[in-house]
Amino acid sequence: MRICVYGAASPTIDAEYIRKVEELGREMARRGHSLVFGGGANGLMGAAARGIRDGGGKIVGVIPKFFDDDKVEAICDFCDELVFTETMRQRKQIMEDRADAFIVAPGGIGTFEEFFEILTLKQLCRHNKPIAVYNVMGYYNELNDVLEQAIKKNFIRENCSDLYKITSDPEELLRYIETPVLGERTVRDLKDG
Repeated sequence: MRICVYGAASPTIDAEYIRKVEELGREMARRGHSLVFGGGANGLMGAAARGIRDGGGKIVGVIPKFFDDDKVEAICDFCDELVFTETMRQRKQIMEDRADAFIVAPGGIGTFEEFFEILTLKQLCRHNKPIAVYNVMGYYNELNDVLEQAIKKNFIRENCSDLYKITSDPEELLRYIETPVLGERTVRDLKDG
């Protein structure tokens, strides 16, 4: 399975996040999965790539050219394939197209945006791929609270919580990703409007 991992690019985050995501990458590779990711060398992007590499898995990095030209962030130099794009939108589209499933590791603005875009596309029935949120050290507790409040206040249908899994347990996360998504839904099953 080709798993897209979204996550922080920052090199200044707590080392425990990095350790946990490297371990996840090694376990993904051990189970025969490959990685599709944003091509960064630092933070949790780099951690996922190092874990996959250490486990012998394949890595596809996707990164806009301007990241290299403008020195936005360090680029992972051991990808099996590195795809350069013109825009961030192209980057996300390629990652989405190449992935069979998505894991959202802790991250900032870009990671939040990637999670909500891929979740929105699933709600709109543009894909039916598993989405798991890796809640390392409770990082996504408040996000989970926000989503639950939106459901409680009828901004999101309750059954939309079935479109993703939030967990701090890497084994539970990978089991969820590896379990086939059953049943087709329509947009009307998931969205008012």
